[in-house]
Amino acid sequence: MGSLIRIVSINPHGVSRYQSMMSRFLNVLRSWLVMVSIIAMGNTLQSFHDHSFLSEKLYTGKPSLVNGLQARTFGIWTLLSSVIRCSCAIDIRNKTLYHITLLTFLIALGHFLSEVFVYGTAAPTIGVLAPLMVASFSILGMLIGLQYLDVDAVSRNKKKN
Repeated sequence: MGSLIRIVSINPHGVSRYQSMMSRFLNVLRSWLVMVSIIAMGNTLQSFHDHSFLSEKLYTGKPSLVNGLQARTFGIWTLLSSVIRCSCAIDIRNKTLYHITLLTFLIALGHFLSEVFVYGTAAPTIGVLAPLMVASFSILGMLIGLQYLDVDAVSRNKKKN
């Protein structure tokens, strides 16, 4: 009970410590989303430039299945995900955009897990483990951030009334 009282205590500027912590976390999450978006842009360019990196880094289980069309499709998906994630970083309090961004990470996680464990087209190498870790950490961070957004929405509604 004592820790709960400390968390919601008001600082001299009228902002609770919880809100301050929430704001800092969302700023870190925004930075993370921008970084992930920039990396995805690089992967997009690579997909259009030379599709061999997909068979050498990601789909090492059955590299013969990787072709130019598949690489460009992967590149378009990666570009779309990048744009959505960057948009979310810009407007992190837009709950619809936030949920769509979270969904992009869930889809990516499902894709790479299914390629490793269902289809056998990818092996658990660093090329696959890296996007699995990014998707997993992003999902975790976004789920934590979602709780902050819910609290923020409640506090904004109270201020309006």
